[in-house]
Amino acid sequence: MLQTLGLLLGCQLLGEVTVRGFGLPVPGPVLGLTLLVLLLAAMPRLAEQLRPTTTVILANLSFLFVPAGVGVIGNLGVLSDDGVALLAILTLSTVLSMLAAVGTFVGVRRATERWAA
Repeated sequence: MLQTLGLLLGCQLLGEVTVRGFGLPVPGPVLGLTLLVLLLAAMPRLAEQLRPTTTVILANLSFLFVPAGVGVIGNLGVLSDDGVALLAILTLSTVLSMLAAVGTFVGVRRATERWAA
């Protein structure tokens, strides 16, 4: 379990160091996750070694959200002052994200249909 945790955290660390070192406009954990996916594609047997550790992590994922909940409670003043504006922004950004996803899907589908024809 320690080796697999080391691999997971090592990928995240490598992603973070790369992003900060080169000033890339990508979050470090995203780059680390990309590295992990590439490792798993190159070495499929690695997935079986990671499975027990990742299963435990995913089973206890709700504990990782406790600090976020405490942060929300700690900032109730901000929520009460700007709650309506925050709700409007969250709703609008959700709708815009959904529209962007649909637009991307439709665009890729049309492009692949043209390419296949």
